[in-house]
Amino acid sequence: MHNGTEPFVIPNPWNAGTAQILTGLGFPALATTSAGLAVALGVPDGADLLDCERVLANAREIVAATPLPVSADLESGFAATPQGVADTIRAAADAGLVGGSIEDATGLPGAPVRPLAEAVDRVTAAVEAARALPFPFTVTARAENFLYGLPDLDDTIRRLRAYEQAGADVLYAPGLPSADAVRAVCGSVGRPVNVLAGSQNPALGVAELAACGVRRISLGSTLSRAALGGFVRAAREVLDHGTFGFVADAPPYGEVNRWMARPPRST
Repeated sequence: MHNGTEPFVIPNPWNAGTAQILTGLGFPALATTSAGLAVALGVPDGADLLDCERVLANAREIVAATPLPVSADLESGFAATPQGVADTIRAAADAGLVGGSIEDATGLPGAPVRPLAEAVDRVTAAVEAARALPFPFTVTARAENFLYGLPDLDDTIRRLRAYEQAGADVLYAPGLPSADAVRAVCGSVGRPVNVLAGSQNPALGVAELAACGVRRISLGSTLSRAALGGFVRAAREVLDHGTFGFVADAPPYGEVNRWMARPPRST
């Protein structure tokens, strides 16, 4: 998919039901979302606020709900050491995943992004673990500067180049703010680049991102937040106005049930 003639959109379900809906709509692959899962569990999102066991349990639910390939948001690898990151990659593969992202965030307010050498060691360990698996496993390496208030494009590109040299299959800098920044990243590396939809100002569509050189477009938490927006608007209409106009936009009960009917798996 990363080597196709056009970029592909990889949406982010947060449970089995949303995975089934996205599969039925015709998307080619799926990716998990740590933020979507956190909100579904009633906790805030953030680096390493969800543990590896819970994230992989969610991934197993999604994998079981779809025949599509699934990649996972593995945050910072849920480990303090490169060896621990490698263990997480192996655990992700055991969960049925065929890809995962490793970010260079620390979760520490005073130093939110890891030193480059340390981050490279962790990507290297992830890649080595992936290459030792009996099936292809796509490692996405993430440079988190822009998500943590460090809008340094030169350093972001330097990090992505280092992760490419470490063997990462896909490179990702969430939060790139403009088409110029996206073009600069895509033109500076030789591996496929993933871009987070909607983070540019103005937001860029698939065709515009393709023109910048993007190969994969992920939606992150946006579908989850869109669903929450509909939920809150409906609840406020009831509470503030005593009306139920939102019902007109709700899918019929029977249609929802049809979305949830899983096709039989081939043997």
